[in-house]
Amino acid sequence: MTETTGENSNKNTLKRNRPGTKLEDAYQFEHVSLEEINSAFALQEYLQSLIRKDKENLDLLVELPPDQDPEAWQYEHLRQLCLELNYLVVQLESECNRQSCPDMKADEWMYLCAAHPTPMNCCAIDYIVHTLDGATTMLNSHKHFPSRISISNNSVKHYQSIARRLYRIFAHAWFHHREVFESFENETFLYGRFMKLSDRYGLVAKNLLIIPQNSAEDSNGDETSTESSEII
Repeated sequence: MTETTGENSNKNTLKRNRPGTKLEDAYQFEHVSLEEINSAFALQEYLQSLIRKDKENLDLLVELPPDQDPEAWQYEHLRQLCLELNYLVVQLESECNRQSCPDMKADEWMYLCAAHPTPMNCCAIDYIVHTLDGATTMLNSHKHFPSRISISNNSVKHYQSIARRLYRIFAHAWFHHREVFESFENETFLYGRFMKLSDRYGLVAKNLLIIPQNSAEDSNGDETSTESSEII
């Protein structure tokens, strides 16, 4: 494989950031169509290329490419969401810790962490890290996802569970670290993309959506739950 060097070098080439590349210049690769990508990970590369090209065009980002498997498309989106949510974790760490957020809460909801033999209470930042680690491990597990190209029904059944738990990360940030959430969203549009994907494929049940559709709404609106905890 060779590095990108010229006009027709998009096909069958390795795109890389050269040593010494400035952060603002990183990943500035030319967008290529899905048909031009000759790779076992074509959908992943195409999605990442779309995001670099126009991360604000949420409809385009979730639109199923022609002749592609919708389950495989959702799979690549979920993997990408896990990847990008790690950047939100980095920003949260400055103010989300064991002292400030001893429980994983989002408004009136409190979540118990399933990353233990018995679901238990974790501080919010630990819950978030455990959730991302668990989702990433499952999505990369040959046992649960033996193929990234042809997704079986046994694999698809995990999508809603993964998406539901990822949503809680956004919800905690929105309710308890609003400035961090808004700054991150203004830069990445990741929550908007997540919700477009969820709406398109029914990943998160409507009754579990507690972030107001309009962020200017009262955070104690009708959709919030009165339950004090939920075991995953």
